[in-house]
Amino acid sequence: MSKKTLVIILAIALVLGIGLTYRLMMMGSETTSSGSGAAVIGGPFELVDQNGQTRTEQDFRGKYMLIYFGYTYCPDVCPTELQVMGNALDTLDPEIANEVTPVFISVDPERDTVDAIAAYVPHFHERMVGLTGTLEQTTAAAKTFRVYYAKAYAEGESKDSDSYLMDHSSFVYLIGRDGSFVRHFNYGTAPEDMAKGIAEVVKKNG
Repeated sequence: MSKKTLVIILAIALVLGIGLTYRLMMMGSETTSSGSGAAVIGGPFELVDQNGQTRTEQDFRGKYMLIYFGYTYCPDVCPTELQVMGNALDTLDPEIANEVTPVFISVDPERDTVDAIAAYVPHFHERMVGLTGTLEQTTAAAKTFRVYYAKAYAEGESKDSDSYLMDHSSFVYLIGRDGSFVRHFNYGTAPEDMAKGIAEVVKKNG
């Protein structure tokens, strides 16, 4: 087995393991301060898009957001999930698809510059918005959406190396027109199933 293949396998295993931990965490925290039972996911953020423009959650009001947190150096999981998002939108009726903005938020701001994001997101959908920012901005956004992430180095590798991977939870979030959390899609969801889930929400809630 090649080193590259081993790295990819380990990356997928890490994401799946983190996803299980995240789901357990969510089971214990899916209540708001009012006890409504709704998952406390989403809220204010301030980041920079692929055009260098500052963007906040307010810029997306009136549309649904389909959000994925990842990084451009991701060897397998991130591009796979972003492709699923793009394919799901292309599967939808155009009238429904146009009500949903696909959003990629980086958890690796040290390497994911505006230029890097600009070169990356068009591969997955022509309307995808890529967001990055400072370490502080990224940390705040990830906390708002309950996203786990951390650098992961190979054994014996220097912490000064820029060839690290990022451990991170891997969920696609559907956020409502008012910025509230609607639902999430697990890693491995097929594009057709994601499209069906989105369509059901949009048709039901308008």
